[in-house]
Amino acid sequence: MLNHQIKVTDHRTGKSYNLPVEDGTIDSSFFSQIGLSIHDNGYTNTAVCRSAITYIDGDKGILRYRGYDIEEL
Repeated sequence: MLNHQIKVTDHRTGKSYNLPVEDGTIDSSFFSQIGLSIHDNGYTNTAVCRSAITYIDGDKGILRYRGYDIEEL
């Protein structure tokens, strides 16, 4: 398995951080650890990558919540 990372440099402090990249994403909670928040105007770049609760396959029209088809709920 390749070790995918992205390097972020905080020019306020000069510190650099290597953030792990998993499934093409980074964990945005890292930024709160260095005193920043993420602003995603209009949620244009916000995504849930994995969920143990829901399953969605838009191409097949599948939407499940905790294993139940949404129509059953």
